[in-house]
Amino acid sequence: MTKKIAVIDLGTNTFNLLIADIDDTGKVQMLHKDRRYVMLAEDGIERIGAAAFQRGLDAMEDFRQILAEHGVTKSIPFGTAALRTAQNGADFAAAVLQKTGMQINIISGDLEAELICKGVRNAYPHMESTCLIMDIGGGSVEFILCDASKVFWAQSFPIGVAVLKNHFHHQDPMAEAEINLLFEYLGQQLLPLKTALKQFPTRHLIGASGTFDVLEAIYAPHRENQTYNVLQIADIQHFTKRILPTTMAERLADETIPDNRCSMIVVAMLLMDFILQIADIQKVTVSGYAMKEGILFDEIVKKN
Repeated sequence: MTKKIAVIDLGTNTFNLLIADIDDTGKVQMLHKDRRYVMLAEDGIERIGAAAFQRGLDAMEDFRQILAEHGVTKSIPFGTAALRTAQNGADFAAAVLQKTGMQINIISGDLEAELICKGVRNAYPHMESTCLIMDIGGGSVEFILCDASKVFWAQSFPIGVAVLKNHFHHQDPMAEAEINLLFEYLGQQLLPLKTALKQFPTRHLIGASGTFDVLEAIYAPHRENQTYNVLQIADIQHFTKRILPTTMAERLADETIPDNRCSMIVVAMLLMDFILQIADIQKVTVSGYAMKEGILFDEIVKKN
């Protein structure tokens, strides 16, 4: 007998839906994936603006209808950085409950990192040594230093790409002074990561979600493995160099960049470049699983 479960990851930029069948032995069959670009932090992460608030409600109503069509027996909606930071995050959760009957669990950054780790480990079962997992979100970025069995260090930082874009990317193209301020800010904010990297050094970065998906689609579109892929560092550096001098109009005209990523892709690539440098990364893997899959596998463990 199978059970249909839906996981909804309510991120700062994107709401992601995953529907899966789980049988009595814990075997998982992914049935349906969907996403809505809601951009909750378009007016800043401190408060969800009226337009973004409505887009979020509309997305959740769309998802409710999809769940009904698939006969889902259990839904697990999780809210992350924007909902835990915004002054009206709880108001949004209450409005979703009233409109759809779905109760959103707004989780901590630490739990978010733990769930991301579970998702990535299931996607990439080859962690012979320490790896650095990085999940770039709109409101926060999670870093986990782990191997196949242990988590050595994990932390969520409020430096998501929506936050960085709102604070540092005002000129078009981004000015050198803005880039310098961004790197200075990252250097201060990520001191705990630098310290952790000294204690648990690694040269292997595993990226989950967002910008990593964009890079994979451009440079490694054909996966040899179903749940992970490999990126060449030279390709990442080439892409960064290519987009840094561009304007928003030029990025929108670039068919390799999804329109919804164009406003934040520059700061995302600068963030990635910063991490490649401070960790002296030599290998980059893209995970096909992230937090929503981690939630799903966590549910299987609880069930068994």
